[in-house]
Amino acid sequence: MWLRTLAPTSPPSAGPGALALRRFRRDRGALAFAGLFAAVLVALFAAPLYASQVAGTTPDENHLTDQVTIDGKQTDVVSLEGIPIGPTWTPKFFLGADENGRDLMVRVLYGGRTSLLIGAGALALTAFFAVPLALAAGYYRGRTDAVVSRLLDLVWSFPALLVGFLFASAINLHGAQIGPFTLEAGSKLIPVTVIGLVYVPYLARPLRGQVLALREQRFVEAARAQGMGPLRLMLTELLPHLSTTMLVLAPLMFANAVVLESALSFLGAGVPAPEPSFGVLIAAGLGNVILSPHLLLAPSIALVLVVLSLSGLADGLRRALGPRGALGVDLVRGQ
Repeated sequence: MWLRTLAPTSPPSAGPGALALRRFRRDRGALAFAGLFAAVLVALFAAPLYASQVAGTTPDENHLTDQVTIDGKQTDVVSLEGIPIGPTWTPKFFLGADENGRDLMVRVLYGGRTSLLIGAGALALTAFFAVPLALAAGYYRGRTDAVVSRLLDLVWSFPALLVGFLFASAINLHGAQIGPFTLEAGSKLIPVTVIGLVYVPYLARPLRGQVLALREQRFVEAARAQGMGPLRLMLTELLPHLSTTMLVLAPLMFANAVVLESALSFLGAGVPAPEPSFGVLIAAGLGNVILSPHLLLAPSIALVLVVLSLSGLADGLRRALGPRGALGVDLVRGQ
């Protein structure tokens, strides 16, 4: 009887997604930044719970005549000279109070939540316009590419802060009517719309370059040979190949959107005071930095943590998805 030996079967190879996830999980720096961003998100979106159950106040409630107990002594929340109390490191007024006796910790949490929601909405709006423009310009080329590229270059040629401030200031005066949509003066949709449109070139340009390279690949030629129409080809063949680039760019665009919202609010063209946001709180703290430096330090540190965690997360995603530099995209130009 002849005995046949069977060669051991090799395990199925992991797909690109599984390999990228494995590389990301082995990157301690990326995991640390992802954990930091997750912790910041949980803290900011738990603001109502913290305000009601821990601090016992709201972001707009004044405590000008209240007192708190610190080391067994009764201390005014706002002194007779108008100087607010500093950090108490206790549940109430953990980071101190502002000049109106409002709990600074509560206002920083609510302000951070507002800034992140505006940044997320702006990022979604940017992707909504940038992806179709990049697909159309890169696939059709010719006149379509020329028109789209010139429009992107026009917006790209001006600093994002300058364009954002001009448009936001103009709309905040009397509002605006954009087709069926109405933007009322002072609405949070104004910074969402302005930031989302300003950053369209920053996402569309690298995506367009990638589409230009992809359209010459054999799988695109095979799809054309099978009679696939341009719209279906762009959605089913080209768009999935852009996911890696968009995944890396998304955290950076998100961070830039939060920074731009903070800058617009700082200049008075974003979220209207006294509603809290990072920019509103930093502007208020700058005017009291000598006597009450905690009013400036608290929102500034919170903003740095958000931007730092998003930037580190984006860098980790880039290393995981393009370990040999295959992801050759021009990420996001500085402001």
